[in-house]
Amino acid sequence: MLIMVLVVAATICAALTMRAKRLIASALWLAGSSAILAVVFYLMGAYMVAVIELSVGAGLVTILFVFAISVAGEEAPGKRPLVPRALAWGLVIGAALLLGVLALPAGQGAQLAVEPPFSVMLWQERGLDVLVQVVLIFAGVLGLLGLLAETKAPLEQSIAQEVTAKRDLELMELHQRSLDHEKETT
Repeated sequence: MLIMVLVVAATICAALTMRAKRLIASALWLAGSSAILAVVFYLMGAYMVAVIELSVGAGLVTILFVFAISVAGEEAPGKRPLVPRALAWGLVIGAALLLGVLALPAGQGAQLAVEPPFSVMLWQERGLDVLVQVVLIFAGVLGLLGLLAETKAPLEQSIAQEVTAKRDLELMELHQRSLDHEKETT
């Protein structure tokens, strides 16, 4: 019962992600949906998938979205959507039906499998997943550092130094004008 409530809550968050007027709000609703799905995965016994969903889906992706929105701005494009509305709804309904079919119990004769120890599960059976998660987090951190770092061209000043030099020049001109004005008045 709790899992169904959480699935409904994740679906509501996903719908609010698409309906949000501001991009930041949309990114936060998406993070909420990912966090709720991580809880669902954990309750269903998929502990590793829950950890990956929480760290990558709710953490790294949200950070990248928020950073990209803050850099690019929240200007909404005035163009039409790329995917027609009917096709989008058809894909959503098809995905929901497929999820419903796959979520139904397989049969009465299904037996529970014995789960191997954590170290075997992590390093032997899920080793590729762990490696992908580490690479994704590392790439995200490096990408953010690359975006935040200000590089200096060999023969050019940085933008901050250029703006400072312009401001200093304007202040000197303003000071000179005020001195010239004082000389004229005296």
